[in-house]
Amino acid sequence: MAGSKRVFQQFFQAGLARYWARVARKASQEELGRLRRQRRRARTLRHHLDTVISVSESRLALPVVGSNAFPKPHGTDWSWRPALWREPNPTKGLASVQNKAKLGNEVTLFHDCRISELTLRQLRNHRERDLAPFGLRMDVFRFDGSFLSLVIDLPPEAVVGLRREHVLRLDTIVEMEKPLEIFARLNIRHGPNTEQIVRELPLSAEDIRVEFDLAYSNLNEKRVEKMWIDLIFEGPEMNQVVLRDVTLSRRPRAEF
Repeated sequence: MAGSKRVFQQFFQAGLARYWARVARKASQEELGRLRRQRRRARTLRHHLDTVISVSESRLALPVVGSNAFPKPHGTDWSWRPALWREPNPTKGLASVQNKAKLGNEVTLFHDCRISELTLRQLRNHRERDLAPFGLRMDVFRFDGSFLSLVIDLPPEAVVGLRREHVLRLDTIVEMEKPLEIFARLNIRHGPNTEQIVRELPLSAEDIRVEFDLAYSNLNEKRVEKMWIDLIFEGPEMNQVVLRDVTLSRRPRAEF
C-alpha cells in the first residue's frame, strides 16, 4: 500500500510540474482573466515552495544529530564526543541547579553555593564552523560558592588498554560574556589511588586544546578503573559560558 502511494505521489508531482511548465510557456499569450487566476495560484504555490526550500536549507546546513566527526591527531586509537554534544537530551535544561545535578548520563555540575543561581541548557548549534550538533550553555548569576566545576565521565572504552605511553587530548570551543579562567583536570582512578593532571585552557587561542601526557604520571596500568574530566571555572559570577563542542582523543606518545 505504501509503495502504491509513493508511485501515485510521484506521478501526481510529475503531472503538476508539466502543467506549470505549460502555463509558463503560454503566459505571454494567455487571456488576461485566465492569466490573473494562474498568477494567484502560482503565488500561493510559490509561498509553500519557498517555505520548504528555506526550512530544508536551514536544517540540512546544521551539524548532523549523532555526529562523532571531528579532527583527530595521527595515530589516534580512541576518540569520543560526549552524548550531550552529540544527541538531543530528554531534559533540555535545568534551573537553580543543585550540587551534583546531572544533565544526561555523563555530565554533572558540582558547586558549594548556598543558594543556586545557576542554569544549564542544551543548545542546537547553527554556526557554519560547528561540527557538534549541540552545545551546552551555563548561566551564572550571583555566585556565593568557592568552586564550580563541570564533570564529564568518560566511557569504559577510554581506559581499555590505557598505558603511560598515551597522550590524551581535549579539544573544545568556548564562548563567554566576559573573560574567566577555565582549568581542565584529568582524573584516572587506578586501584585505591586517583592520578590527577591539571591544564589551563588557552582561551585566547583560536584552537582551544590541551594535552595530558601520561608519561609524567604515576599511573598503575594494571589497575586502571575509570577516567573523567573536570572543567573548573574560576570567578564565574555574572557570566554566560557556552561550550559549543567538547571532544577527546587518545594516541600513543611519539617515540624519539
